Amino acid sequence: MKKVNAFILVSLLAVVFSACAVNYNHEGSADKMAHQAQALSYFEVHHDGRINVFDDAATYLGFMKLGETSYRLTRIGAGPKGQTVVFGLTKKDKKKRSGIKGVDLYDGKLKVMGQFYGEIVMHNRFYVFSSWNDLLAVKKIGEPSYFYTQIGAGPGGKTVVYVLNKKTKKKKPVALIEQFRKVHLKK
Repeated sequence: MKKVNAFILVSLLAVVFSACAVNYNHEGSADKMAHQAQALSYFEVHHDGRINVFDDAATYLGFMKLGETSYRLTRIGAGPKGQTVVFGLTKKDKKKRSGIKGVDLYDGKLKVMGQFYGEIVMHNRFYVFSSWNDLLAVKKIGEPSYFYTQIGAGPGGKTVVYVLNKKTKKKKPVALIEQFRKVHLKK
C-alpha cells in the first residue's frame, strides 16, 4: 500500500511540475503569441543610405511626410550592406527594449502567421505585399518574380508594385490595391 501511495504522490508531483513548466513557457512567450495572432503590418523605407522600419502605419506615414520620427531605435551599420537601420517607434514602444513587433520581424524573431500587410519603399517605388515570405524574397533578391504594377498610382506619383507569387500571379490583386489605398489615401 505504501508503494502505491508513494507512486501516486510521485506521479502527482510530476504532473504538477510539468504543468508549471508548461505555464511558465506559455507565459514567457505570451507577447510573441499575441503578436502572431494579430494581423501584422510591416513597413520599410530605404532612404539616404538608411533602412527605416515601422510596424505602425501612423508612424510610417508620419515618417513619409516629415522624413523622421519622434521616437526611434537606431542600429548603426546593422543593415545588410552596412546601412544604419532605424526603427520608428510608437510612443508606447519608446521605452521598450524587447517585444517591439517591427524589430522582432526585422530580426526574424517573430513568425508571421495569418494576415499580413507590408510595404517596402525603394528604387523610388512602393512594393506592396500580402505575404511575409514574398517580402523576404524581394529583400533577398532585390526584385519580385511576379507582380502587378500601377505606374504613377502611389503618393507623389510613384509607381506601386504589388508583389504576387505562384499562387496569386494570375489574378489582379484587388484586395491588396484597396488595402494600399486605405493606408495612403484619406477620404
